Amino acid sequence: MKKPFRLFLLLAGVLGLVCGPSMAGETRCRMTFDLESKAVFYKKGDGSGTITCDNGQSAQVEITTRGGGITFGKNQIIGGEGVFSKVSDIEELYGAYGEAEASAGAQKSAGANAMWKGDVSLALSGTGKGISVGFSFGKFKIKPI
Repeated sequence: MKKPFRLFLLLAGVLGLVCGPSMAGETRCRMTFDLESKAVFYKKGDGSGTITCDNGQSAQVEITTRGGGITFGKNQIIGGEGVFSKVSDIEELYGAYGEAEASAGAQKSAGANAMWKGDVSLALSGTGKGISVGFSFGKFKIKPI
């Protein structure tokens, strides 16, 4: 009787280790951010933000965006918002997202952008000021501070 019970406990423990992470609860995370960018063919932007998740995790992050295309301008977004697809852990949000953007605006403007990094998506929205015209492709990177 002891042998089957020990085997059951061992099997349950192994299944818990193997299946546990993939069956773990997913959380919804949001980001607030400020970002300033400039472009003359080459787009460069730097900023910072805060990611908060429903599971209690949070992090201060550094944001960089780099890319190129036929684009000109200077923009500033203050109080922008981002919504991530569901993830198991905040660590999955860090890294480089692919970005494509088309813009045309002057003075006060509003915009939205969607980007992906593997299975993780990020939808950004915000209002800002500046002037921009053109299109660009590049990377949007998020790194914990």
